Amino acid sequence: MSTSSTPAVGYTPPKGEWERRDPDTQGFDPIALSEALKFAEATEIDWPKDLHDRAPKGENHTNDRVLGPLKVRSAPAGLVIRGGYIVGEYGDPSSVEVTFSCTKSYIGTLAGQAVDKDLIHSMDDRVSDYINDGGFDSDHNSKITWRHLLQQTNEWEGELFGLPDTVDRGRVVGGSASMNGGTDNSALPHQEPGTFWEYNDVRVNRTALSLLRIYDEPLPAVLKRNVMDPIGASDGWEWHGYETSMVDLNGEQVESVSGGAHWGGGLWIDTFDHARFGLLYSRRGRWDDKQIVSESWVYAMTEPCSIKPEYGYLWWLNHEGEISDLASSRSFAARGAGGNVVFIDPVSDVVIVVRWCNDPKAVIDRILGTLTE
Repeated sequence: MSTSSTPAVGYTPPKGEWERRDPDTQGFDPIALSEALKFAEATEIDWPKDLHDRAPKGENHTNDRVLGPLKVRSAPAGLVIRGGYIVGEYGDPSSVEVTFSCTKSYIGTLAGQAVDKDLIHSMDDRVSDYINDGGFDSDHNSKITWRHLLQQTNEWEGELFGLPDTVDRGRVVGGSASMNGGTDNSALPHQEPGTFWEYNDVRVNRTALSLLRIYDEPLPAVLKRNVMDPIGASDGWEWHGYETSMVDLNGEQVESVSGGAHWGGGLWIDTFDHARFGLLYSRRGRWDDKQIVSESWVYAMTEPCSIKPEYGYLWWLNHEGEISDLASSRSFAARGAGGNVVFIDPVSDVVIVVRWCNDPKAVIDRILGTLTE
């Protein structure tokens, strides 16, 4: 496997097209890769097809239930990209699926573009200096910076869209990026912003709403114009919020979208579009001759959080082998519940997308293990 730190300059798929290459032309053992893809397709998450059956049912709070749309999931699907070319696939990559917390990395992208456009001057600025909708007025919340929001160390306190932050406290997440609760920490006092890491979708939704305020526009429109259209994504993806997430924007009611599907909603997207997003990051934010996301943001986004080293700015990092034992320490991933992963290794110029996978790490390493150069 190549150890160069410079991403290869390769093929960039135009909209509506994606060239396929034989695996051996891109450095894979074709027989071994075929077996790895069969393994991936057989490694299905042990979840019911109807995702409503996995969602909260209101036991902990009246609104701890499905608030946004959900759908029946499909069978596992995946893509393997190298040099920009499709070298392997399984299942139906064209199926638009709920993607759970992979959505968070798209939010991180829009935050990065806000920094690039100087809508956010510094990640260490207090959010209260930018947002005046009441969400950051308290003494506690006024200390929260943009860095705290994106690293999930913010400890934001309050209620948003009918959900208190405490309803999502204590979730144990890691390699599986679980959507279910872990140890109940709801009674613990809030910590100082920046001193405690917690995976909390209420707070990520607060991040998304804050970016809506910064852009002065609903995030799906911003994502379409600034990211998805420039990288040639399809017109089939959707980004949903909740029945409770309509907010006032300049006198108009608009939907603030969610950062996952813990209560429904979130980004619904096919595997091809996920792979384009991954390829953008494999090329360090560049698509053909256009820099979509600054290279400096890609590096900043993938720097470890000091109190949660496997986490960056709403991305999971592999510098300690959290995602793969075979990939480079510079690899990273968008990860969501249900085994939904967009894995990127800019060193080897490999992007792997897996959907509805019971063991993403095993699948990713099985695929990477078929590289011959």
